[in-house]
Parts: sequence; structure tokens; C-alpha cells
Amino acid sequence: MPEQTQTIPDVRKSVTVEASPEDCFRVFTERPAAWWPPSHVLVKKERAGLAFDPGVGGRYYEWDVEGTEIAWGKVLEWEPGRRLVMTWRIDGNWQSITDDERASEIEVDFEPVDATHTKVSLAHVKLHKHGEGAERIFRALDGPSPGETLERFEQAVARGV
Repeated sequence: MPEQTQTIPDVRKSVTVEASPEDCFRVFTERPAAWWPPSHVLVKKERAGLAFDPGVGGRYYEWDVEGTEIAWGKVLEWEPGRRLVMTWRIDGNWQSITDDERASEIEVDFEPVDATHTKVSLAHVKLHKHGEGAERIFRALDGPSPGETLERFEQAVARGV
């Protein structure tokens, strides 16, 4: 299948938190349940957990109370304290897809601002890969920074989670 043309703009948001880039990366990848929006669920039964498999090729996924797992995507870049890139396996109707062919990507960058603060930037890119529903996905994501996900992340860092 030929690569589709980028027709939907990227959605970029950021927040500055009081923590080192390394600590921010750890909270993001080791404690996703502390910041993940509760409405972002792919499992059909009650969600029991969220996790990242560390390293390139690892999954980030959730599981329900019965142990059923659904992968949100695959890690494409894993640079602790600097950058995380992963696929986002949903279709244009917010339903899970099982491969990365139609998945957009999420880029997360951790940049030191000063000795005690880090700018965390999250970008949804390649949204055109969602197909017919791509414009609807863009509209739902687009809006002022930091957005729900980074706002919850900021709160988790402040709590020292």
C-alpha cells in the first residue's frame, strides 16, 4: 500500500513541570495509570492496569479485570530522559486496531528548561493514517495546551507519583 499524504495537521501540546527529564520519563513510562485519562479505554471490561514494555519494539497496553490485554501501540523510539515515540493503534472511530499500518504516532519529548524544570511536549503526528475518521480525530485532539493528558501528567509529577 503506498504511503498516504500528510493532509491532517499534527497536534502539539506541552507543559513545564518541576522535575528532571529522567524523572518525567520514569513517571510517563513506569506509572501510566497515574496520568492516563480514565476515558481513554480500549478494553471492554473494567481496566485493571496499564504498562509500557521498555525499549524499542515494546508495547504499551492495558488489561482488564479478566486479564484481556489490548495494545495501544508499539514503541518506535525509547531514549530515557529525552524522547519516546510510539504508534497509536486506533481507527477513525476510536476503536482498537491490531497493527501499525493504519496507526498514527505519538512523540513525547523531555527537554530540560533549567536545573529543576522540564518541558514535556506531546505530539500526535501522521493522523492522516486513521483514514476516513482522521479529521474527526484531529478535531477531538486539537485545542489549547496542555490538554487533559499532559494536565494529568503534570498533576502526577507534582504528587511525586
